[in-house]
Amino acid sequence: MKIIDTKKEYNSLIIDIGKLLEQGRRQAFKTINSILVKSYWSIGKKIIEFEQDGKMRAEYGKKLLSYLSKDLKQAYGKGFSISNLQYMRLFYISYPDLPDASGKLTWSHIVELLGVSDNLARGFYEKQCIKEKWSTRELNRQINSMLFERIALSKDKNSILKLAEKGQILEKGHDLLKEPYILEFLGIPENNQYSEKELEQKIIDNLQMFLLELGKGFTFVKRQFRITLDNEHYYVDLVFYHRILKCFVLIDLKIGKVKHTDIGQMNMYLNYFKAEEGSVEDNEPIGLILSAEKNDIVVKYALGSISNQLFVSKYQLYLPKKEDLEEEVRKLLEE
Repeated sequence: MKIIDTKKEYNSLIIDIGKLLEQGRRQAFKTINSILVKSYWSIGKKIIEFEQDGKMRAEYGKKLLSYLSKDLKQAYGKGFSISNLQYMRLFYISYPDLPDASGKLTWSHIVELLGVSDNLARGFYEKQCIKEKWSTRELNRQINSMLFERIALSKDKNSILKLAEKGQILEKGHDLLKEPYILEFLGIPENNQYSEKELEQKIIDNLQMFLLELGKGFTFVKRQFRITLDNEHYYVDLVFYHRILKCFVLIDLKIGKVKHTDIGQMNMYLNYFKAEEGSVEDNEPIGLILSAEKNDIVVKYALGSISNQLFVSKYQLYLPKKEDLEEEVRKLLEE
């Protein structure tokens, strides 16, 4: 019996040591990364100061990074390619004061952020990346899908500035919305014919990416959630729960133009969930109809007397045009 107890205690010791080792490795990585990012910022600063002091003749100044790359690699090894030195230089130009985020983001994250020329958009991605712990790949996807601009289109000037300064703050259902939602990760060709059932299956097959597109706080509950009223069955395409807003989020998919009957049906679903599915701790559910097309006038009048949190947004199967969204946001900022 003592041998068995000793064996259990020994195995527990192995597990505890493993946990301490992993914790130490994570802390070491964070420390090393923070030092590396700060060092790269300082190197960028040194390069800019050298250029501004005119310490090289003009013809050599143009080739400064090329010379530096060759000599630094020879003296200190990898990490000093011309492109990396260009990013270090740009890092200092974009952030004359070393940002607080430098210790929370990897150099790969910083490089992705430096590809965003607009200061407002870059500030948003920086804050949101830290909040949602995006990988470099996830950050790249959000930048390419113009997440900042898509969220900004539903806000006024002051809210856009606040979005850039603090990231997305979720306080009410409207804060979840994007216009449009981008579903390029489904791999459906733009002009390809598909059914709502096929669209739903594609989303389930790519649920991780769909959750990334929905945003922080969503957890998947069920597909084809059945509601029975007067012996007739109805089905909500996708049901999620939002951990931050503490409410159910119901999503219906429409491959064509949304109709007033679709809005009425979603309103019925919301009333059912309020009465039958929510707990005392839950807030009122949110309904979102995602459609390939929508007529803003029809949607406006169909939603006119509805008190539930019910929204209609478009989705696209391809990345939006950067210039178009940037122009729309610029107009909002000028108003």
